[in-house]
Amino acid sequence: MLTEELLQTARGLAPDIVSLRRAIHAEPELGLETPKTLAKVRAALADLPLEWREGTSCTGAIATLEGAEPGRRVLLRGDMDALPLDEKTGLDFASTIAGRMHACGHDTHTAMLAGAARLLCARRDEIAGTVDFMFQPGEEGFHGARHMIDDGLLDPRPDAAFALHIMPNAPFGVLAGRAGPLMAAADQFDITVKGRGGHASMPHDCADPVPAAAAIVGAIQAMVTRRFNAGSAVVVTVTQIHAGTAYNVIPDDVKLSGTIRTLSPHHRAKAHQLIEETAAATAAAHGVEASCAISEGFPVTICDPRAVDLGRQVAIGIGGEGGWRDLGEPIMGAEDFSYVLEQVPGAMFFLGVAGEGEDWRQCCAIHSPRMMVDENALPRGTAMLAGCALKFLRDGWR
Repeated sequence: MLTEELLQTARGLAPDIVSLRRAIHAEPELGLETPKTLAKVRAALADLPLEWREGTSCTGAIATLEGAEPGRRVLLRGDMDALPLDEKTGLDFASTIAGRMHACGHDTHTAMLAGAARLLCARRDEIAGTVDFMFQPGEEGFHGARHMIDDGLLDPRPDAAFALHIMPNAPFGVLAGRAGPLMAAADQFDITVKGRGGHASMPHDCADPVPAAAAIVGAIQAMVTRRFNAGSAVVVTVTQIHAGTAYNVIPDDVKLSGTIRTLSPHHRAKAHQLIEETAAATAAAHGVEASCAISEGFPVTICDPRAVDLGRQVAIGIGGEGGWRDLGEPIMGAEDFSYVLEQVPGAMFFLGVAGEGEDWRQCCAIHSPRMMVDENALPRGTAMLAGCALKFLRDGWR
């Protein structure tokens, strides 16, 4: 089962996988509403013995395969939404919609998942248990997984869950993962520094919020380095500063915005508290006021060690010892598969899709308008997803 045979079967599905990927790539959709993408998936899988369920809060859907015998339940997930940027790849199947591009590889995730559905349906008579295929919109900041959970689409809860994410600047065909935190929680903050504006030549008659805002930026950086252990991965980055309307006018207020990345619930809560305290205290020292609003994003993506070990075995069974790499450190990006992993033990893995034989270090990363994918790696992703499902249904966590 976990041999080259599984990969060879997936390679036989390559034309279908690539065709679906390109069709999705050419018509990218954003956010929670991806009806054209879902329609393409359903059409591609229409001949399979799948039962479909759709939610009410987004266009997410679960396709379920019941095996020949009862048994465990496993979920495989692929995301469907794109990013709001103009594509610059020059591909024949490039985005036909200005300002939209599948620059994070969700088109490949969906196509590989559809391939896994076809592969597993062909083996239905060998399966004891149930496989749920989760086609999810709204991963790019829209909390699509949470919406699908709230819609009840993960009920009954699976016993395990697996997902893949491509990496265009990672070695071709290599699968990678790690136990514990894989990706960070991602939250946003908005700080408003309120002062009293006036003429720029007479700052003594004003309560100038600009130097206070500048001091807050520096104080937040010092907060991270002095209030958290150096071995703790905490990133707080101010990415926006908005103030003023003229060269000679001190504004009434300044707005700061940015991102918070943490790898544990404890550090996440502590960072929120300290940012609010630091902003307020620094502003007070400058004779102005500051208020802070924090918007929670995705939680930490935490992979179950048993699921990672299972994935490692599958990857090595498919591609040999060189087909797997242990990640030494988490990635500080965020992923809303984390919502699923809060509910279900499982793991996400990365698949390198740099061009075979190319220097992967020189390849554009995800979210680049020039990001490219070697589609020859996609059958390996399909085999990995299917292999994880088959092994878990057969062996459980051993």
